[in-house]
Amino acid sequence: MSLPTFVTDEPFGAPSTVTLGEESAHHMRVRRLETGARVGLLDGAGVRGEGVLTQLAKRHATVSVDAATLVTPPAEIHLMLPVADRDRMLWLAEKATELQVASWRPVVYKRSRHVTPRGEGTTFQQKARSRMVSALEQSGGAWLPVMFPDATVEHAIAARPEGVALVLEAGSPGVLEVVLDWMRGSDGADMLPPVTLAVGPEGGYEEGELAALTEAGFRRVALGGSILRFETAALAGVAAVRAALMTREQPA
Repeated sequence: MSLPTFVTDEPFGAPSTVTLGEESAHHMRVRRLETGARVGLLDGAGVRGEGVLTQLAKRHATVSVDAATLVTPPAEIHLMLPVADRDRMLWLAEKATELQVASWRPVVYKRSRHVTPRGEGTTFQQKARSRMVSALEQSGGAWLPVMFPDATVEHAIAARPEGVALVLEAGSPGVLEVVLDWMRGSDGADMLPPVTLAVGPEGGYEEGELAALTEAGFRRVALGGSILRFETAALAGVAAVRAALMTREQPA
């Protein structure tokens, strides 16, 4: 049986003592953990550890860490998602974490401003991070997505890392076809991470937004023939790229 695992904002090694906050302490009580129980720890930046619960109070818990290892990060996939419906963005935050997305950058498209209630601002970012933490604790991963503040299309383009860039757009070549071409080198370039995936708003891009992405080197790709909600498109797109990168990493 896997250990009950908790994320801490406090960097740790072994041996050391880590203090967890009120939310973790609450979850421990819900799970009926008692002092002396072994628990797992994650710092969200690749360190995975284990230790013994030495104190459980109402507002905090203390763990004596006796093992800690650094987990190799997965191939990087950076997600540019639209600022959109709040609840659906929170759902996507969980799934993006499970699929080991390296970063989360909300983009304020013109059509984002027509959505209400939309997920934006500092308070929403905190809620999204909480969902990511929960997903990381349950998924067995070791890396939380790096969260960036809401950005304009122009800023998001300028801030993206060097590497492969894809933008989801109906009517384009299939994402799997494009990814496999890259992996085979038949497109003239090897598909090396990082990979940035841009997802547009529901209703589509306004004039100039898709053109700006294309001019910046984003290749247009599609996910089948139907029109997908933004969170479905993002999830399917990330899953396709992750599967392709995993295939590429397999030994010959």
